[in-house]
Amino acid sequence: METKKIKKVGVVLRPSTPELKQSYFKLEKIFNKYGISVALDSISGGMIGVMGMEFDILCQSSDILVTLGGDGTLISTVRRSFKYDIPVLGVYAGSLGFLADINLDELDSFVEKLVDGNYRLDSRAILQAQFFQDGNEVTMYAFNDIVLTRPSVSNMIHIETLVDSKSFNTYYGDGVIVSTPTGSTAYNLSAGGPVLFPLTSVFALTPICPHSLTQRPVVLPGEFTIEMKTPQDKALVIVDGQDMHELEIGESIHIQLASKCVKLIHREEFNYFDVLKEKLGWGN
Repeated sequence: METKKIKKVGVVLRPSTPELKQSYFKLEKIFNKYGISVALDSISGGMIGVMGMEFDILCQSSDILVTLGGDGTLISTVRRSFKYDIPVLGVYAGSLGFLADINLDELDSFVEKLVDGNYRLDSRAILQAQFFQDGNEVTMYAFNDIVLTRPSVSNMIHIETLVDSKSFNTYYGDGVIVSTPTGSTAYNLSAGGPVLFPLTSVFALTPICPHSLTQRPVVLPGEFTIEMKTPQDKALVIVDGQDMHELEIGESIHIQLASKCVKLIHREEFNYFDVLKEKLGWGN
């Protein structure tokens, strides 16, 4: 495959983990060994006492981004860098992730392949959400999921859902998860939703503790747009578990797959089903 020569990488570390300092130096040394320069995100730099670079400048000046942490670090980095179309490599510090699948001990042999162009670039769908806040249209992106849920534990919530402007369903219960294929193994799975192959262009709607047992998860084609509104209740909108917004009564949110994808860097031999079996204990 035709790949861009990698000369500079930008690195983002898991927040609030200053003990990653030595791991960062090890990572930097490995890339430098292959003639690749390394720059660190300024927030990560402040955490470990190393001079860093403002995130947007880091994205503009790097060929790829490398996250050192877990899936959460990779997800937040993907969302923040989405507009720059920059591929992301996840290196895990801790246990194997669904997304960050290379550990520091494997990095040297992987970077050797990386410089020769022997790696995979996976395109993964991302959700785009649009809603109005204080009269302004807000656009947000979710790599895993967008959750509409009740603001208080004491009440259930009605969520009217339209697909391509046609009435589809009214969910009554604790809320609804709108999940990408990548996010299908996160909250969606816990709520009884389907596992979706990560390279497909679809999304799932999964009710959370629905009042009616006939409410079931639905998988929709990626070209559909859904609108969700709460005519009787306020709703909390939670994006990738990282950002939260409140919808007032009668307000709506439009959700669809974004027109472009996220690019994740993997080993050529990376097998999603192997990761799935290891993480979920299938076949044991």
